[in-house]
Amino acid sequence: MAGAPGAFSLREVLAAFQTCVTERREVLLGPYLCGWRGLVRFLHSLGAIFSFISKDAVAKVQIMENYCRGEQREKYVSLQSMVEYELANGLVDVQKRSGHPDSGCRTVLRLHRALRWLQLFLEGLRTGQEDSRTSVICTDSYNASLATYHPWVVRKAATVAFCTLPPRNAFLEIMNVGTPEEAVAMLGEALPYICEVYGITQELFAQHKLLDLP
Repeated sequence: MAGAPGAFSLREVLAAFQTCVTERREVLLGPYLCGWRGLVRFLHSLGAIFSFISKDAVAKVQIMENYCRGEQREKYVSLQSMVEYELANGLVDVQKRSGHPDSGCRTVLRLHRALRWLQLFLEGLRTGQEDSRTSVICTDSYNASLATYHPWVVRKAATVAFCTLPPRNAFLEIMNVGTPEEAVAMLGEALPYICEVYGITQELFAQHKLLDLP
């Protein structure tokens, strides 16, 4: 699979998230969405098991790319400029979804929640043993993040599907960076950047009371 057109590459995700945060701790939306496109390819490479997450992520990335290319694109250069612009202009449905169901703030919040799950899952793969059960790693990561926001039926279907996941080394091969040991090393390099982006986003959204947007 390595080198195949459109194949997932952890190196690509690392490069994107490395350039995501400015010296002023602003999160640039261009690299952020580029990193997400790479993560979507990771989800796709795992098959239909993760389609309930990957389809939503694809839709959310598309919405944000449209904002970044739209008439107000200068307002969507960074996460901070987007939040400031949308809140100042009443473009965020804070209480219930109505006139602005797909605001940038709401859309990024959904990606933000999914990023937490991926961050936990990839960290579990990195620190796990060769015989670690990926179904357990994935379920634990899901329960600590996305499960909170999914109805019972989705949670049940997800945890059943996770039982069919391949062994840990198969996941590490999907990273397309060489041996399992090389994949673990690159995960160790990439995850701090993903964690930083997640942390800044969490702080920004908490500051503006945006973490529970409907």
